[in-house]
Amino acid sequence: MPTVGDRTSAAERAARPDGWAFPETDRLSLQRVVHARRDIRRFRADPVDDALVLRLIEAAHAGPSVGHSQPWRFVVVRDPATRARAAVMADEARLAQAAQMDPESGRHLLDLDLEGIREAPVGLVVCCDRRSPPAGVLGRATFADADMWSCACAIQNLWLTARAEGLGVGWVTLFEPAALEGLVGAPEGVATLGWLCVGWPDERPPSPGLERRGWSKRMAPEEVIIREAWTSAAPSPPPSRLGPPTARLGPPTQAAFVSARDTGDALLTPPGSLGALDRALDRLLAVRPSGLGRGPQVAVLAAADHPVAALGVSAYPTGVTRTVAEAAVAGQSYGAVAAGSAGLELVVVDAGVDGGPLEGALAIRPEAPRGDLVSGDGLAASDAERLLEGGADLAGCLGAEVVVLGEVGVANTTVAAALAAALTGADPGGLVGLGAGSDSAILDAKRQVVRRAVARAGREADPLRLLAALGGGELAVLAGVVLGAAAAGSVVVLDGLATSVAALAAVRLEPAAGAHLIAGQRSREPGHPAVLGALGLEPLLDLRLRAGEGVGAALAVGLIRQALQLRLSSARTAPGVAPPAPPGAFPQAQPGSSSWPGLRSPR
Repeated sequence: MPTVGDRTSAAERAARPDGWAFPETDRLSLQRVVHARRDIRRFRADPVDDALVLRLIEAAHAGPSVGHSQPWRFVVVRDPATRARAAVMADEARLAQAAQMDPESGRHLLDLDLEGIREAPVGLVVCCDRRSPPAGVLGRATFADADMWSCACAIQNLWLTARAEGLGVGWVTLFEPAALEGLVGAPEGVATLGWLCVGWPDERPPSPGLERRGWSKRMAPEEVIIREAWTSAAPSPPPSRLGPPTARLGPPTQAAFVSARDTGDALLTPPGSLGALDRALDRLLAVRPSGLGRGPQVAVLAAADHPVAALGVSAYPTGVTRTVAEAAVAGQSYGAVAAGSAGLELVVVDAGVDGGPLEGALAIRPEAPRGDLVSGDGLAASDAERLLEGGADLAGCLGAEVVVLGEVGVANTTVAAALAAALTGADPGGLVGLGAGSDSAILDAKRQVVRRAVARAGREADPLRLLAALGGGELAVLAGVVLGAAAAGSVVVLDGLATSVAALAAVRLEPAAGAHLIAGQRSREPGHPAVLGALGLEPLLDLRLRAGEGVGAALAVGLIRQALQLRLSSARTAPGVAPPAPPGAFPQAQPGSSSWPGLRSPR
């Protein structure tokens, strides 16, 4: 017998072929761990120390690999800002996949809890280094993807070890691979296998989550066994569900997300009873753990005109913008009345209304000439930056708990569609809608203008540059309001396409701002779902509104208020989990009033 390596003799192995087995107690323990492994989506905020994370990675590193190539690499992510960016990317992919499924399956997917990226204290991105030519790795010349299989085996090793340690692991693959690779800086030739959420679990499911939720059921072993060769009696295919750079913001901590969700789990009702509303409340309470009712809630209505209106893209003359904005200052416009009925104080911002400064409004106006998008930029670069900063300064001055976004501007659905196409990469023609009062001729003109504008601007990666090239005054101001509100710890409720595009520009500038957003509604504009999808948001209302001016968002605030009352006042099954604050209504305010007399026009 050799003195190193396998010290058994041929005779010994022949006498006892099962001699390599572990003791029965070890085998039973392994079986229990294997069958108790679960895909965890809910995590506590307690930290996981580096030594334990290292043990998981050591277990993964002991996995089998084709040709002993060890192609796995592990990116350990603890930075909350990176987790926030990843969460937005996963939300975007989740909504995109749901849209491809049959309606019932899509709704079911949206009900599934995928908040683990934000809640889990550790993220592990498993990468496969594929830069070696397949022919140079034993076993890959014939099965070129065997390196990816090796990484999957490493993940299973890690997962089982985590289960034995009492840790939870959730494997999230709802990412565009290139986006996730870019997030972690993977070089060309290195592929990612998704994001592993690692933390102490806030659920101990006895069976797989998707099975419990009715998504699918586990097949019996006999259903997946094929003996000797594939025949007509072999299993059928799996079912298909397809149907027809600003200052860094700190996102809410995983402790805040967990605490917010705890307030709903302790209620005397099944978790998630309010569907999308529960998700909105979780987000609201993660941003504002003390709840609402201690500070102001504000509607910011930004108004601007656009030279693109001269290209025949609107049914209304530009003077209508000033008329509506003046009515808003007087507290009599549709948006002002909606804000007042929702208990919101109103701030009207003149972001470039034709004819000079608007009396009674806060002036954050462009100074340089503006273009029509087709022959020139909608805003000078200096104005785009200044208006963005002005909106952020405004939000910082407000100190509001909730900020509702609204806008008014003749032709701004054209501007918003162009900016949306550039930010999302979607076909410009598919994002253009009728807008208010238009006909088919105007619709054709809008499509032509948007295509030409996007072609002129190109696929620019810098969101601030795009905001100048294809945006307008109200969009730049509102994007700044989103950034300033997020920095101030406010919740931002979006209205229609224009406010959502402004928010998307803000999130592209600072991804952590995405955790502060709630989609109040989905409007009739065809580009709105694409923008909400890019933000990873589900709208609370879908009433086919065309009102603009923040009306849909104001209506959603009333719904949020009622849902918050349910969350904070209903009977609880766990007396130790108290609501964050006594329930309180939004403070009532007169339309057009303001509690901030010291507000000044930014430079």
